[in-house]
Amino acid sequence: MALETATYISQLVDTNPTASDPVSQGDDHLRLIKSVLQAQFTTLGAAAVTTTAAELNLLDGKTAVGDVTGPGSATDNAIVRFDGTGGKTLQNTSTTTINDNGDIVVGGTTPLVTIGDGGAEDTMLVYDGNAQDYRIGLDDGTDKLEVGVGATHGTTISYTVDSSANVDFNDNVVSKPELKDYAETINAIGSITAGTNADLEDGNVQTVTFTANTFNFGITNALTSKSNSLTLVITNGGLATVTWKAGAHGGGGNNVKWAGGSAPTLTNSGVDILCFTTVNGGTDFYGFAAGLDMS
Repeated sequence: MALETATYISQLVDTNPTASDPVSQGDDHLRLIKSVLQAQFTTLGAAAVTTTAAELNLLDGKTAVGDVTGPGSATDNAIVRFDGTGGKTLQNTSTTTINDNGDIVVGGTTPLVTIGDGGAEDTMLVYDGNAQDYRIGLDDGTDKLEVGVGATHGTTISYTVDSSANVDFNDNVVSKPELKDYAETINAIGSITAGTNADLEDGNVQTVTFTANTFNFGITNALTSKSNSLTLVITNGGLATVTWKAGAHGGGGNNVKWAGGSAPTLTNSGVDILCFTTVNGGTDFYGFAAGLDMS
């Protein structure tokens, strides 16, 4: 009887058994077939295999772990993504591509790129330069959008944007802007009876009402080595006896310098406007009357 020796399907001889072999030896062939199938498919276990021939053929030519099969055609450089939640089918993203140089194009009608998942965490884009890195991102600790130098939030900040869309340039230089339809913040100091400061961080235009008292009036928080100015709108300024100070009202700074060495006489009942400017960061302020007894 022609009975081969085989462990795997490829070793079976398809011409066996021959027509002349005795029927009584057919059981040897059956046992061989069973043995070969069990040796060839060692991990099937007690489960039915439902994969179709077409599905199996998708694996044709795949020789390494990591090979995947996608749609029949695709856009060159398109980013691959899952189609649905089954985790088995890949699809082509024709409008979002990344080429061999790492250039990313996000296309579409209304393209949207979201960074972060709403968690309490910093998120940023870092621009990795040869000599210097830059960043733009959300500092979760301050809840502000931050643009700065380097790859760490809170360091070398250029400017920030808060949830009210207010922009803080952190005393940095803004060069060559063209401004149109701009406004200035007005800080209302209110009515005062004693020494008070006009803090430039509260605004460069401020209002105040004087009462019949004697006190110092200071100008604080001028930027070091910079030019700063203040426009002060005063109501009933003539009622008070005021000494005008560069720096805090009680800090011992220089007196404001006036034309001719004397401050202007203000109106007892009315509005006067004084302007102050410094060119040395607030060490010295120069004052002048922009308008007296404005009526």
